[in-house]
Order: sequence, then structure tokens, then C-alpha cells
Amino acid sequence: MPKAYSLDLRERVVGFVAAGHSRRTAAAHFAVSVSFVVNLMKAWRTRGSFAPKPAGGRRHAKLEAHRTFLLERVAEKDDITMPELAADLAAATGVEADPASLSRWLIRNGYRFKKNAAGQRTRPARHQKGAPGMAGQTPAEDAA
Repeated sequence: MPKAYSLDLRERVVGFVAAGHSRRTAAAHFAVSVSFVVNLMKAWRTRGSFAPKPAGGRRHAKLEAHRTFLLERVAEKDDITMPELAADLAAATGVEADPASLSRWLIRNGYRFKKNAAGQRTRPARHQKGAPGMAGQTPAEDAA
């Protein structure tokens, strides 16, 4: 991830534009992109600061605050779907969460969703013993 421009450069760019120069001229003078200067000036106008915003990091605090509710709901209904869980969370707490983020949160907390209790996938009918077409019969013989 690229590093933010220094505060010194940011201060000089803001001063240059505040002195009456255009944003494009400032970009060319300081060898930065025009979009950087435009965004910097917008931040300076709105926030009153030209310091860079915090960079990176993952935020899990949104769902962590509702840990008890989520775990109780999964314990009540062990085959709950993620869209159902998201709807229940929104109805109970007003917090909207994407079903995929709920799934990732549950996996991080040790919950795994498997096809059956043994943790194995169920076989399709065509691969089971005694299924039509498996004992060397043709589909025409199966129909007879």
C-alpha cells in the first residue's frame, strides 16, 4: 500500500493554492497528481485539516458488539441461513450486515456449516447403489 504524502508537502500545496494558484498548476509544480491536489483542498475545506486519513485495517467491531445475540440465534436454530440471520439482526438491533460478512464472522468464531452431521457431502442419486443405470443397464432397460 502506498504511503501518504508528508505533512510538509501537503502544507506547501495548500499554501500554494491558497496564494491564488490553480490546482493544476500546483500539481505540476509539486509533481503530484491533480486529483491529489483537488482531494487535499476538499479535505482542507471540509475538515480544516490536511493530515491524511487513517489507512488500512480491518474492522470487525460492528458484529462483535452483537456477539451474544448472534450466538443465541444460531443456537436456537442451527440450520438458520445467513439471509435469515441478517434479517433477524436488522429487526432486533437495527444493524444491517451482509450475509457474507455474517458467515465470515461465524467461521472466525468456530462455527462451520456442513451438509450433514458427519461433515460429508450427500451423494447425488446417480452415484448411489441400486440407482437406475448403475448396474450396467441402459436407460431403455431402466424404463422397462
